Amino acid sequence: MKKFKVMTFGCRTNQYESEAYANQLRKMGYGLAQDGEEADLCIVNTCTVTETAENTSRREIRSLLKDHPAAKIVVTGCMAERAPHLVSSLHPKIQIVPNKEKEDLIAQVFPDEPDLPEFRLETFEGHTRAFVKVQDGCNSYCTYCIIPYVRGRSRSRQIGDVVSEVQTLVAQGYKEVVITGINVGDFDGGGKLADLVRAVDAVPGLERLRISSIDPDEVDEDLADAVLHGKTTCPSMHIVLQSGSNVILKRMNRKYTRQIFLETVEKMVQKNPDFTVTTDVIVGFPGETEADFEDTKEIVKKVRFAKVHMFPYSPREKTRAALYPNQIPQAVMKERKQILLRLAEQVAFDLRGRFLGRELPVLLEGETQGELISGHTPNFLRVWVPKEGRKSNEIVNVFLIENRPDGFLGRCV
Repeated sequence: MKKFKVMTFGCRTNQYESEAYANQLRKMGYGLAQDGEEADLCIVNTCTVTETAENTSRREIRSLLKDHPAAKIVVTGCMAERAPHLVSSLHPKIQIVPNKEKEDLIAQVFPDEPDLPEFRLETFEGHTRAFVKVQDGCNSYCTYCIIPYVRGRSRSRQIGDVVSEVQTLVAQGYKEVVITGINVGDFDGGGKLADLVRAVDAVPGLERLRISSIDPDEVDEDLADAVLHGKTTCPSMHIVLQSGSNVILKRMNRKYTRQIFLETVEKMVQKNPDFTVTTDVIVGFPGETEADFEDTKEIVKKVRFAKVHMFPYSPREKTRAALYPNQIPQAVMKERKQILLRLAEQVAFDLRGRFLGRELPVLLEGETQGELISGHTPNFLRVWVPKEGRKSNEIVNVFLIENRPDGFLGRCV
């Protein structure tokens, strides 16, 4: 049996695409190369959203060239789109597939193969929650972001196509689905995002539905209603903040203010007190003053996010922010990131304290720690329970008995 390896960096959209490649290759009779096994085909789905992500992608390509000398190496994704010359310079045998041709990658690798499997998900190996890509590209052109230049304009799948894929995943035993895209709030595939949420929510057998990431101004009344009143929609959303300062948000070319962000969160929490929010924050954006940073800290304290994903600003070629004056020194960025990380951990701990002593359903996800296995509640709180024969993709009712820095310790009921 021929072997393959797929390496993925960056967003959930990349994860979806890579899993679709793996699905296609398995149908063609390929097997996944295990550790120590040489692969016949290696696919690298790269990221360029930060310099660190780009360096990691490049390092992995070099590693694959060394460890799989006879393999065909195919590189796609945003770093390959932004700097194909850098990828080509690593080795002449590398085949590059542009982002706009991603869905035809397997066809380009096997141009003489008839009847190739379709680019779609049937399984999501190694995951209990399946990401389903519903949209690609972005029209926003935030001043720090290179993604519109490498992913192109926003475009959406049709609702019926998404529903069909979710039905297949549910039939394979997946209980949780995450609707994902580059800018999922732009969804317009025969209806708006709220219409898509309601259509997927109606799939028989689905138990949990999430939206991967969305801007606060895109959570309109219709979407809020679809999320708050769905039968499988989870009482938690990843609503992107980036900065708590209106000055910085304007310089970022974000389409909302701190007030709009707070009003969006308040709207959801007022209607469901168990509703939680996770978010993204960029620290050290050009011109960010101590007062701007304090504005961000204030929102983190006020909202009490369940989790904050923190990114130090990384200048990207072609973006306006890379040319802005008052670039923040690395040492200041690093210090602000640490301050915000500690604050985020504290507010998440405090948030979880509200749920101590409650009994909540937990979807076990396979991550283990000694004799414990972890999972998440519907409102995305991490819980650890004794293994005791439990397995991933199992939903169990758990009594939350101890709040720890890494989540709850619970007892299965």
